[in-house]
Amino acid sequence: MRLRNYAIALSIIIALVLQIMPMPLTVDQFRPDWVLLVLSYWALAVPGRVSVGVAFLNGIILDVLMGTSLGVHSFALCLSIFVLSSNYQRLRNYSLWQQSAVIGILAALYHLVMFWLQHLQTDVLFLFTFLWPVVTTMLMWPWIFALLRKVRRQLRIT
Repeated sequence: MRLRNYAIALSIIIALVLQIMPMPLTVDQFRPDWVLLVLSYWALAVPGRVSVGVAFLNGIILDVLMGTSLGVHSFALCLSIFVLSSNYQRLRNYSLWQQSAVIGILAALYHLVMFWLQHLQTDVLFLFTFLWPVVTTMLMWPWIFALLRKVRRQLRIT
């Protein structure tokens, strides 16, 4: 009973840890967006409990953890989760591979907004390697979906 109340928060904390975990430079450019994946799942599964407000708070936390300007991750996450949560009834009916494609589009939106905001602040140049996490995020969606769905059903989170 107690774990059910904290399962969503615990999964988001694990995603935050995975997002900042050190990796070799050759692999780091392929790191999936763990926070976006977990927030996307919970926004689809229980839209009444996880939506734009939770994305905003986690974006601020991610800004602090990553050392970026305050609000960059937050704005990008809010925009992505807003698009997802405004269409969650339609997206729930899609097959897993169609959902994966939608998550890939949302991850591309997330990264392009992040690039745009960082470009306005620091004149960083666009490289196509910025979009590798979009591919890995899209490929990780079926496994994250299956894992979190199993957790949600075992704990009966509604």
